[in-house]
Amino acid sequence: MSYQITLPRIIRIGRGALGETADILSNLRLSKPLIVTDATMVRNGTADRLQAALASADIESAVFSDTIPEPDTRTVAAVLAAVEAGRFDCLIGLGGGSPIDTAKAVAVLCVQGRAMRDYKAPHQENGPALPIIGIPTTAGTGSEVTRFTVVTDNDNCEKMLCAGLSFLPVAAIVDYELTLSKPPRLTADTGIDALTHAIEAYVSRRANAFSDGFALAAIRNIAPHLRRAYVDGADLSAREALMLGATQAGIAFSNSSVALVHGMSRPIGAHFHVPHGLSNAMLLPAITAYSIPGAEARYADCARAMGLAAGLDDDAAARALVAELRALNADLAVPTPKAYGVDPATWTTLLPTMAQQALASGSPSNNPIIPDVKAIMALYREAWCA
Repeated sequence: MSYQITLPRIIRIGRGALGETADILSNLRLSKPLIVTDATMVRNGTADRLQAALASADIESAVFSDTIPEPDTRTVAAVLAAVEAGRFDCLIGLGGGSPIDTAKAVAVLCVQGRAMRDYKAPHQENGPALPIIGIPTTAGTGSEVTRFTVVTDNDNCEKMLCAGLSFLPVAAIVDYELTLSKPPRLTADTGIDALTHAIEAYVSRRANAFSDGFALAAIRNIAPHLRRAYVDGADLSAREALMLGATQAGIAFSNSSVALVHGMSRPIGAHFHVPHGLSNAMLLPAITAYSIPGAEARYADCARAMGLAAGLDDDAAARALVAELRALNADLAVPTPKAYGVDPATWTTLLPTMAQQALASGSPSNNPIIPDVKAIMALYREAWCA
């Protein structure tokens, strides 16, 4: 049985890679990008640095900096209008996963039209799109190398997973220097997001030999360095390892899939505006413990990649993994939904809706144990104050 592997045409990795953007655009014969970013990248000068590098190569560009932390259909529409007005030939997503995901959505809509909801999974969109260059500034989502985007529908607060080759960037520029200014909370949340990608890619029912190698390599890079970067954001070797691990994890899950953690995480973000990486972290220990009976040996491999389980059998190694995920949440000050300030009455009322939306995303069907609505609601309750 064969499996399909998809990757950006160009992946440039390493310190100073941001300065090579003009060269990459020239190689791709692109000459007028719209830089899709956020206000932080403008305030800290990163957007200006990128524009200056492009201008030095006589590449005209413009900046849209009004993206929001969790992309929604209103923001996508605003960027789409800017693209149509400026006649740009490509999009550069600069920032965390949100600006990159926004750029991906716009790249498809500006060529194909239709509503964002028309691209919602299980639909796979492989048609034409404006070229996308992903430049991550957090070591987290891996969106710069994936064929997915996530956009919240403002009409019903549903966080929609959209998939297909149309959303895959043509180039990824991965420069760990861009993460050095990230505060501890963002470092923690994006780092656990990347770790979740790697673990879920490895235990997914769609895992394969190609994705397995990237998933385990990502775990080996992320696990020993996340606490270090959280404590000392200027730790260059930790930052470099986390950035590489996040990209490896993105390659892994883009070529296998994520699973139940992501399926349950998206409704939390949509309804309660919890950052994506943080909502993953809230759920990861409980869902891992729930899922282990369906893939014990695979979870044990994850523990061994984290350096936790030398000499232990699969059962003990898998239990060590859950214990480490709980300890990691404690060390990185990950709150429960209750501690985060989510209203308990609203949480309880929305449990059936969130469970249905999680299942509708398709990700839970990739989990080692496939849950029903009742099981998902029970896991949400467990995570509430775990």
